[in-house]
Amino acid sequence: MIPATPGSGRSKLPRTVVIVGVVSLLNDFASEMVVPLIPLLLATVLAAGPVALGLIEGVADTVSNLLKLWAGRHSDLYGRRRKPYVVFGYLLSNLVRPLIGISGSWLTVLSIRVTDRIGKGVRTAPRDALISDAIDDGTAGRAYGFTRALDHAGAVLGALVAAAIVYWGTARLDIVIALSAIPGLLAVGLFAFGIRETPRPVILPTERAPLSWARLNPVSRRYLMVLAFFTLGKIPETFLLLRGHELGMSIVELLLLWAAMHVVKAAISEQAGSRTDRIGRRPLILTGWMVYAVTLFALAFVTQPLMLWAWSLALGFYFGLTEGAERALVRDLATPAERGTAFGWFHMLVGMAAIPAGLLIGGLWSFHGVKIAFLVSAALAAAATAGFWRFVRP
Repeated sequence: MIPATPGSGRSKLPRTVVIVGVVSLLNDFASEMVVPLIPLLLATVLAAGPVALGLIEGVADTVSNLLKLWAGRHSDLYGRRRKPYVVFGYLLSNLVRPLIGISGSWLTVLSIRVTDRIGKGVRTAPRDALISDAIDDGTAGRAYGFTRALDHAGAVLGALVAAAIVYWGTARLDIVIALSAIPGLLAVGLFAFGIRETPRPVILPTERAPLSWARLNPVSRRYLMVLAFFTLGKIPETFLLLRGHELGMSIVELLLLWAAMHVVKAAISEQAGSRTDRIGRRPLILTGWMVYAVTLFALAFVTQPLMLWAWSLALGFYFGLTEGAERALVRDLATPAERGTAFGWFHMLVGMAAIPAGLLIGGLWSFHGVKIAFLVSAALAAAATAGFWRFVRP
């Protein structure tokens, strides 16, 4: 593993990084007015259960992440600008996402959710590479931690606004979901008119990024494979809301739980990112993954809403610790000419594990109970943590 370049990490972040962070805040504001309501919509209005939820989240994430390799690769070639990919992706997602509120079946929810995630697939790797192009060595952890912190702050706002609308306005989920279009379109406009991308040097054919898996360096391959295996043990966060619904929690309380989890993520992300610039990526990733495995084990025995609150906040701690470090490690291992492609591989392999992960926990939950579902996921996460400790090192 290539260590982080030493540095204080406290210099002013570039304008591009700040604007991307604000755009992420607005987009997640819109997204999280909708996503926490999907399991409730499925369970109450559309009479669908854990298997349908696992299939929807798995298929949507896989389609998204498969597209990330293509988008990242194409944004690398011939000095192309990355900005058009990002604008298109944000625009597509924010046009279709509000339509979930008028869905008549879980299959319709699936098709809309997949289209939404196509937008995410087109924009994510070019956006991460755009950040990478704009920053100096030694600040990657802080930059990615900063954008993730604002992303989670947007999730807090979205969940709180949705809760306020339900509590003081209307319990109609379709109206709450439709209102999400407002911050979403603001995000599109800010990125389109606020980002000034500097053209990059044209990449000669012999210098093209290594799309072939075999041409990635060995440390990158080991890291990405272990990360994909870890994803097999990850649960879609919406399953926490489904569990809360089973425990009798109200829509407002579930939205507040969702917001609180993202408060923890936002509070930790930038500081954790800055720390990984100083001490390296490995310690924070290992710590975060161990926290995740322990938390899933504990969730298997949750029987009261208060217990669900406590362990959901622990999951927020895991995300805050690792998200910046995981992305910064991708940048560490890639040359400047292949950053878009490297982030594409990163997101694609995670996505390839999303369908079996979602179906695994959904199927186990439906046929063997919630305890077995969480215990199996915890075991997979623990095995992946051991694999990272053993195989991804200098």
